[in-house]
Amino acid sequence: MPGEQLTDIGDGITICHESFGDPSNPTALLIMGLGTQMIAWREDFCEELASRGFHVVRFDNRDVGLSTHVGGAPASLPQLITRKLPQKAYSLEDMANDTVRLVERLGLGRVHAVGASMGGMIGQVLAARHPATVSSLVSIMSNTGSRWTGQPALGAYRYFLAEAPDEREAFIEHILRLFRVVGSREDMFDEEYVRDVTGRSFDRDHDSVAVGRQLGAVLKTGNRDAVLRSITAPTLVVHGTEDKLVRPSGGKATAKAIPGARLMMVDGMGHDLPRAVWPQIIDGIAENAARAGASAGAKKLAA
Repeated sequence: MPGEQLTDIGDGITICHESFGDPSNPTALLIMGLGTQMIAWREDFCEELASRGFHVVRFDNRDVGLSTHVGGAPASLPQLITRKLPQKAYSLEDMANDTVRLVERLGLGRVHAVGASMGGMIGQVLAARHPATVSSLVSIMSNTGSRWTGQPALGAYRYFLAEAPDEREAFIEHILRLFRVVGSREDMFDEEYVRDVTGRSFDRDHDSVAVGRQLGAVLKTGNRDAVLRSITAPTLVVHGTEDKLVRPSGGKATAKAIPGARLMMVDGMGHDLPRAVWPQIIDGIAENAARAGASAGAKKLAA
């Protein structure tokens, strides 16, 4: 049975993680997004992916859930607007380093990195900076860090930037309002799931300022176009046609920047992972991982 574990990865950071499936299978490493805990990768999603021949590992990034919260003031609004963050503030590079150290500590070998939103950005940096760690990359509802693509729709800003309440039920309603705006098409939207995962996340951890430090990491790293061009792992870029938080131009720009990347536009999907799209996404993850195997075989033949 899966169970949460804590692993010290060094530099004062401890990461909470959980695994599904046979550890002897290739690992699909699931990286979640801004201010979002690993439980947003739903257990039945992880189990379905494990049934496709993967050892599935999900984890809390630093500053969320049960992993280490680094402390300190979050980025200020002027710093976020200008993208001029303090030197001591961490970046996506640091979060990718956390990830590769977790992979090493757990002895996972090369992984199939699957990242959603900010997790896609971390996966991109991981694949570019640590190519020996990443067999394949799936970047979901993410962008390149450019100011000109993948930015929120104007109508989403007031929900995204609104201060979150500290009381549990009010916090759940706050998140529900946000995802009614940025989530998937109405017939795909799962209000019960949003309520459930938000409530469970609140109960595991509620650090109202940590999300500001993570957002600072995204903006401190800036435009990653040059980084993306160095990725050699087979890559699938997934984006929803209804995403109002990271608009579809972000996914299109990501696929254009990564050599050989394939783009999957998912009709009706917003900035979430509704059950209706799981078969398409899980098939995409499996097919992209198979590309990595074929690529390795071609390299061996060429040698």
